[in-house]
Amino acid sequence: MIKQFIGCDAHKAFSVFATIDENGEYGKPIRVGHEREIFRKFLEMLEPESHIALETSGCYYWIVDEIARAGHHAHLAHATTAKRRMEGRHKTNDRDAGGLAMLLHNGTLPEVWIPPAELRDQREMLRWRMWLSHTRSRLKNRMHALVQRYNVTVEAADLFGDGARAELLSRREEVPPHSRESLIDQLQALDWLETRIKESEKQLKTILYPSVERSLLDSLPCVGPILSAVMALEIGDVKRFPGAQHLASYAGLVPRARESADWKRQERCPRDCNVYLKWAYVEAGNLVCVHRRSWPGKHVVRLYDKVKKKSKMHGKAAMAVARHLAEASYWVLTRQTEYREPKR
Repeated sequence: MIKQFIGCDAHKAFSVFATIDENGEYGKPIRVGHEREIFRKFLEMLEPESHIALETSGCYYWIVDEIARAGHHAHLAHATTAKRRMEGRHKTNDRDAGGLAMLLHNGTLPEVWIPPAELRDQREMLRWRMWLSHTRSRLKNRMHALVQRYNVTVEAADLFGDGARAELLSRREEVPPHSRESLIDQLQALDWLETRIKESEKQLKTILYPSVERSLLDSLPCVGPILSAVMALEIGDVKRFPGAQHLASYAGLVPRARESADWKRQERCPRDCNVYLKWAYVEAGNLVCVHRRSWPGKHVVRLYDKVKKKSKMHGKAAMAVARHLAEASYWVLTRQTEYREPKR
């Protein structure tokens, strides 16, 4: 039986720990520095197999690892929901730590899943590759805007292909000197990004050993090796989701519902979600739009066309496809079967 409940308000340089016993009596809060040895000594002083609640802050990775290393049990709380459930309007370090301890004591802590250490480590390289790809797109858009401002038109499908790039450099004198220097710097930065993306993909092939989950997700329409890897690593253990809609909600693909008396409407999808997983599904939804003329009979294409015709908006249609793919992911992983076209 648990004799005491501990809340941890973690910050960059220190954490505040507060305890509450089984009778609801608070102990004196303790501030502990984040020097590794000091932190470990404090954890060793706690009762064996203590239960410690902390929020989803930016530094929780190493803290939950140290808690597990000391033989204790970490409970990760959804930060926004936890704050709403705490009593009082004042916010202090001591109150936050005590509030987490109370929620853990009452059984009302909004607990979220803690990914295993290996999975957290694998996610980092994939997220780095995603950031590089996103930055590459922004850089290309910036260069397109720069040459457009000075009416430098290159007749090519890809401005950054070998031939088009050679023509662009040959016409660089048409651009003012400082803008010209900026353009050359940006082309060099693009080369660096391309190199880093290729290197990260090589590392990912080594890190991401063959996986049944990724193979199953690869069977989804417009999902290839990179997107399936993102989906598999960000979903983690699919059994933690009660149903397909919960997975779609976790990915931020379910619109908020607003209803009062006879009035009701749907709002935008929430931003408080797994943004990496949302990106992967929306990217697949956009690819369905790109390839829809080649797959006129596929369910995802019919879904896209139906929503696009009704809403006149590509974004809503792509989000509808993304939600379908998220829900399909749940059933694919749960049943361990490849994606199959839904029956009409």
